[in-house]
Amino acid sequence: MDSPLARARPEFNPYVDNGGTVIAISGKDFCLLGGDTRISQDYNILSRTTSKITQLTRTAAIATSGMLADIVKFHKLILARIKNYEYKMHKEPSLEALSFLVSKELYMKRFMPYYTFNLVGGLDSEGRGAVFSYDAVGSFDRVTYSSMGSGSQLVIPVLDNQLKGHNHIAEEPCESFARATDLLKDVMNSCAERDIYTGDQLELLVVTAEGSKSEFTPLRAD
Repeated sequence: MDSPLARARPEFNPYVDNGGTVIAISGKDFCLLGGDTRISQDYNILSRTTSKITQLTRTAAIATSGMLADIVKFHKLILARIKNYEYKMHKEPSLEALSFLVSKELYMKRFMPYYTFNLVGGLDSEGRGAVFSYDAVGSFDRVTYSSMGSGSQLVIPVLDNQLKGHNHIAEEPCESFARATDLLKDVMNSCAERDIYTGDQLELLVVTAEGSKSEFTPLRAD
């Protein structure tokens, strides 16, 4: 018979959620990907300057929340697959091809999944902004906006209201680049006020036909 001490021993868990929030918003000819730079475990802040966003091609990027070790491994794997594609095909993969690549790699690990929740965003083959939202085992959908991570339940209702017009007098969603940028920054700032796992800095990656550029904005740091 097991001793009381043995029965009280916690079970092994290979996963840990390092917190943080990522957001993606697409427009007519642009895509915005944002993520905070805080890495946490329980009530400890492990890093204040770690990026959750990786640029995949000139007009595509991936933003991921979840377990940092799996995020780093998965982003490196996708970059390696892209390099192999470019070597064989002598061109960059399209955003649509990348969306299926990410899904396939996640599904291949479905029996012990990557603890990652991914958003792939950029410009599609017609130059329109697009966001692809994934679960941990590769199921995905093309959407106009999405959020993943510890603060996503705070973010999604505001994006629903401002970009879909739910319970809002606006008849059509806003596709203005300036307004979408301001909205993403405001939502992330509000999220950092309520979610202790989101904070320090907002990394914003802007994807347009001219290419991509990053900028950083301070968030709540305590």
